[in-house]
Amino acid sequence: MPAHCEIRRAADRAVTTTPWLTSRHSFSFGDHYDPQNTHFGLLVVNNDDLVAPASGFDTHPHRDMEIVTWVLDGELTHRDSAGNRGVIYPGLAQRMSAGNGILHSEKNDSATRPVHFVQMWVVPDETAISPGYQQHEIGQMGAELVPIAAGLPGCDAAIFLHNRSAALHGARLRPGDSISTPTAPFVHVYVPRGRLTVEGAGEIADGDAVRLTETDGLRLTAGQATDLLVWEMHAKLGG
Repeated sequence: MPAHCEIRRAADRAVTTTPWLTSRHSFSFGDHYDPQNTHFGLLVVNNDDLVAPASGFDTHPHRDMEIVTWVLDGELTHRDSAGNRGVIYPGLAQRMSAGNGILHSEKNDSATRPVHFVQMWVVPDETAISPGYQQHEIGQMGAELVPIAAGLPGCDAAIFLHNRSAALHGARLRPGDSISTPTAPFVHVYVPRGRLTVEGAGEIADGDAVRLTETDGLRLTAGQATDLLVWEMHAKLGG
C-alpha cells in the first residue's frame, strides 16, 4: 500500500439503527465515540443515512458547523429556524451553516420511498457567524471531479463553504472510467455505492473510504457504476 494511504472498510464503521433510520458513521458520532477516530483533516462527520418513508429527524440544534448534504436516492425536506426550506434530491448540492446557532429538521415526506443520503460536516474558519443556507442544482455528473461545495480560493463550486481550506468534489463513474484524486495534505475518498480500484492500494466498494495524507494524486478506476465523494483539505483541526 502506498505511504500515507489508509483504507477504512464499511464493516468497521459504527452503526446507529432505529425503526426508521440506519446511519453508518465514518467518525465518532453521538453515542459512538472512538478517541482515535474523531476526524480526518477538517472533516468531522461523514454519515451514510437511510431514512424510511414518512419519517426523519425532528427539529434539533446545531452550532458552528458547515453541514453538506448529498442525496443519492429519494428526496429530503429541510426546514430551519431561519425560515429556510428546501427539498434536496439527487444532483442538488445543499449546505447549511449552523453559525451561532440554528434549529432544523430533515424529513422524508414520501409515503412509499426511502431516502438515501450522505451528510458531511466540516468546521468553519470562524465561529459564531450568522446561520446560512444554500442549495444549487448540479445535475448529472460524469467521469471527472465536479466541485460540489468549496471555500478553497479558485475552486468554482456550486455552493460556498465558510472554510478556505476545504472543497468537496463528486463524480459518477462508469465501468472502466478512471480519475485522479486531488493533490492536497488531506484527501478523503468515499464510495457510497460502487466499486473502485485504488492505485497501489487495492479495491474499495460500497461504504468504504480512503484517507490520503501528503500523497500525490492516485488513480481511481471504476469496476462498475460508482458514485464518488472526495474531500480535498489543505489544513487539519488544530492547525
